[in-house]
Amino acid sequence: MTIREETEALERSQLSPHACLAAQSRGRARPVEECPTRTCFQRDIDRIVHCKAFRRLKHKTQVFLEPEGDHYRTRMTHTLEVSRIARTIARGLRLNEDLTEAAALGHDLGHTPFGHAGERVLSEIMPGGFEHNVQSLRVVDRLEKDGEGLNLCYEVRRGILCHTGPDRAETLEGRLLRLADQIAYINHDIDDAIRGGIIYPMDIPVDISQVLGFTHSERINALVVDVIEASRGKDDVLQSPPFREAMHQLREFMFEYVYRNPVAKGEEGKAQDMIRRLFEHYQGHPDELPAEFQEIRAREGVDRAVCDYIAGMTDKYAVEKFGDLFIPMAWSVK
Repeated sequence: MTIREETEALERSQLSPHACLAAQSRGRARPVEECPTRTCFQRDIDRIVHCKAFRRLKHKTQVFLEPEGDHYRTRMTHTLEVSRIARTIARGLRLNEDLTEAAALGHDLGHTPFGHAGERVLSEIMPGGFEHNVQSLRVVDRLEKDGEGLNLCYEVRRGILCHTGPDRAETLEGRLLRLADQIAYINHDIDDAIRGGIIYPMDIPVDISQVLGFTHSERINALVVDVIEASRGKDDVLQSPPFREAMHQLREFMFEYVYRNPVAKGEEGKAQDMIRRLFEHYQGHPDELPAEFQEIRAREGVDRAVCDYIAGMTDKYAVEKFGDLFIPMAWSVK
């Protein structure tokens, strides 16, 4: 037996009957020769971690635009926190941790510069709208590897697509990613908002803290343990009613005091104007798009090529391109 076959045998003997086994994956759009050491899901983890879109996440906004300080989250650190929470839940439920991790690492690859502010403006501009989960799937299917895509397994792709929105993943690994994402972002956004002086620990309603805990680690631990306990032995991933309600109330608190806070979000209008002007410029001057987007332009139209280009930008690169196009260069005598 190869190492991969030994791992697949271990999955069959040790994982839950509700787990998705690597050996039973629905496979890839383009069949490839099996790896002797890695299962198909382990291979997808590597494909995602080594792709360009994953590296760009470190320069994309999570909540706060260009925060001063080294400890605020970026889209990269958010992704890593989601991955760890998701794997912990998967381990507790004896689900497939490798499938879970692959979907978690890829779930935000299509996110725009400037966080959800960028997503909202692209949704307004782009004919047919824009959703970052759909774009994440497009990144792994179409944009990476010079247009070849990463050719990921069906179950990983579905986990990426279904981490938000109305569609539900078929696997429990894909379903738990949605909860892991919410647990991660609510709690690390609280942490960042407290660090930034937007809110203070005592601002969080006491009735929520009495259920979820009073500290960052207490809340995450309580939420993760609740998902595991509520879901064990069931063919679904669930929260108990008290925890589901407490997390809903905590999200409402965050929207009122952080996500819509004019201090925290004061620069978002400028970022959105920047993306809007970049989109309009490249619509009118599509020949200026990089070479790798010209093939998309030819096959799928200018708007699609421009959207893919801008959605893939980091915050810094978007600001740099805006400066090149719209800010006069300083004049000097040589």
